[in-house]
Amino acid sequence: MLRVTIETGIKMGAIRPAHLKRINVDTTVQTKAISFPTDARLYNRCRERLVKMARQQGLVIKQSYEHVGRRLLMQSSRYAHARQMKRARAATRKLRTQLGRVMREIERQVTKPTEKLAKLLETAHRIHAQQRHDKNKVYSVHEPEVGCIAKGKAGKPYEFGNKVSVAVTSRGGWLVGAKSFTTNPYDGHTLAAQMKQVKSMIGERVGEEHVDMGYRGHDYTGQATVHVDKRTRDRTPRTLWRWMKRRAAVEPSIGHLKVEHRLERNRLKGVADDALNAILSAAAMNFQKLLGASRRIFLRCLVRIWNSIPVLQRSSTLQTTSACA
Repeated sequence: MLRVTIETGIKMGAIRPAHLKRINVDTTVQTKAISFPTDARLYNRCRERLVKMARQQGLVIKQSYEHVGRRLLMQSSRYAHARQMKRARAATRKLRTQLGRVMREIERQVTKPTEKLAKLLETAHRIHAQQRHDKNKVYSVHEPEVGCIAKGKAGKPYEFGNKVSVAVTSRGGWLVGAKSFTTNPYDGHTLAAQMKQVKSMIGERVGEEHVDMGYRGHDYTGQATVHVDKRTRDRTPRTLWRWMKRRAAVEPSIGHLKVEHRLERNRLKGVADDALNAILSAAAMNFQKLLGASRRIFLRCLVRIWNSIPVLQRSSTLQTTSACA
């Protein structure tokens, strides 16, 4: 889909060959549609899913802790809001105990669980065993692949989702790549994979890449020249320095992707759908730019037709139009 929009833009003349010579590459976080992952909420939600799936498969659950768990979850939240942390931790421990009881009861009744139940039990064991400072924690019951990513933002220190690399042309702001990553790799280690995708989209047309200082020590070894941004100009030529400062134009493109094209709240499920959502968001933004370019082309054609009409015929046409009105 993204390649189709690029090829259409080239055929229309909206994307010129000079636009594809320089690109800006940056990463962002594609957040998932999950609630904030507190321990109490994870324990309670995982217990609810286990009880529901076990009853669907005909198992008998002696005690589901439905009402008790709901009350404990409210108590934990309210105690934490009132800064009564000792009571909040006690309520969270009770929720964890209830989750362990339900897991053991299901495992006693089923020796060979189905694929769905086995996957849910595995997620439940991970949630039950994980501690505060562990790595590769589970932050969602229905999306265990979600990661916690810190991008250094003051208003949003942590985001829950996956990392996406975006490639935008320095001139025109056309999206030529949107690569999704399952883990949280270092930005410099995503450049080679991103450029491989860009090559599959537009071929060997890119001559220069502009990235920020987070790409120092990158893993790209292709033909294109990588310019890593720096704080001072030093001996950098003035023309190249202007293109390096132009790298910041990728930030508004990422903002449009998030606000207008659903990259901010990904509602698709699974790792494959994460990659699909990133590609579709980039294609939708290119399609919107193509609509704007087609409108400009149509207006240009109208102006040319109007200029080709003789002056006397124009005046008679305007008089006829005013009389009809």
